[in-house]
Amino acid sequence: KMKVVSGDFKFLKGQKELNLVMDYSQMKFYKENMTEEAYIKKRENDISADKGTAEAEKWKNDWEHSKNNTFVEKFLASMNKNTSIKTSENNSQAKYTLIVETVWIYPGWFGGVMKQPAKVNTVLKFVETTNPDVVLLEITSKNALGDNFIGVPNTNDRIAEGYAKTAKSLGKMLSKKVK
Repeated sequence: KMKVVSGDFKFLKGQKELNLVMDYSQMKFYKENMTEEAYIKKRENDISADKGTAEAEKWKNDWEHSKNNTFVEKFLASMNKNTSIKTSENNSQAKYTLIVETVWIYPGWFGGVMKQPAKVNTVLKFVETTNPDVVLLEITSKNALGDNFIGVPNTNDRIAEGYAKTAKSLGKMLSKKVK
């Protein structure tokens, strides 16, 4: 569910590119609103108890890789597929920047025949690249599902699908609103 909180789409008319910034500084997890640190510790403890500390360490490394690479790549691929405004990271030439603030994540679970998709809540802020305090458009995205038809066993991959779904919905919204 996407909702425009403030601003409009006029400034994007004629724009060919956007800069992307992912912001995880405020993200929380589960209904308890755990911090990222608490979430990592919980996952490490759960995995260690089930599969050993080596697997827990692998997961932790995968989490960092996913956060810094996979989530971004999935978001960009889906965004660029669904709108003509090309979005990329580290594009200081773009007049506007899209800041994706992750607010809340439910990682979901996968148990073979049973599953629950991840859910990702974000605030999407369009700002001037040279003056990021000027928010031109703010959109909230709630419960973007991270899943596919058969299910996604890897927690981080499920979350990445939530970012892809967010970008798909945003891209389609931009395609409709920016003419």
